[in-house]
Amino acid sequence: MTQTEVKIPTPDGEARAYTFTPQGQGPWPAVIFYMDAPAIRPALFQMCERLASHGYFVLLPDMFWRAGPYEPIDLKSAMASEEKRREVFGKFMASTDPERSTRDSGAFLDWLSKQPQVKGKKVGVTGYCMGAALALRAAGNYPDRVAAAAGFHGGRLATDAPDSPHLLAPKIKAKVYIAGADEDAGFPPEQADKLRAALTAAGVKNEVTIYRGAKHGYAPPDMPVYNEAAAERHWRELVNLLDETLKEPATA
Repeated sequence: MTQTEVKIPTPDGEARAYTFTPQGQGPWPAVIFYMDAPAIRPALFQMCERLASHGYFVLLPDMFWRAGPYEPIDLKSAMASEEKRREVFGKFMASTDPERSTRDSGAFLDWLSKQPQVKGKKVGVTGYCMGAALALRAAGNYPDRVAAAAGFHGGRLATDAPDSPHLLAPKIKAKVYIAGADEDAGFPPEQADKLRAALTAAGVKNEVTIYRGAKHGYAPPDMPVYNEAAAERHWRELVNLLDETLKEPATA
């Protein structure tokens, strides 16, 4: 497994990102891994390495690159209180928004298209927490490039906001898999129903589900609410989705 830090040119400056590749020469199909709000840290590297081990070129972009360099967040301290949470995450969340992150996604796709280790023009995207919305927006804004879009324990994916991700459903061509948590006020059953209905009405192949007994943040192994059963289910569903859409079927 190889991990490399790279700089990706965007319309707003150079974004920090990391690539993860399997052993061998490739090329491999590419997957963009959209981080959660606790930002770049060793747990995400671990997840990207695991994903790459399934035969993928994985790109982990730092969606908070505009905030400048930072050390990995101490999750226990950051989540000690609501005041501390706002203090730690406020500057990061203020550094991006749907418009800026969508421009970034376009730059990431352009960069991937020029990499000799990347196979094919279409990619997969997966996102966690805030990254779930980023994955759906990438699929909706770059439909000819994104073949698969997954999101896990995301929030506010189908709201009344004018920029709600579910409104992009008519533009999406990717196969979509979204898995929320039943103990997550940010993605209640009515939002799941609204997202599923929008995708289905648009003719998008999709599965929108809720993992029972799981809390928001169930997938990353360093989260206080990490749920092994839900996390392993997420891995099975994610790899199946990517294999179905990005890998050529085996011939007899």
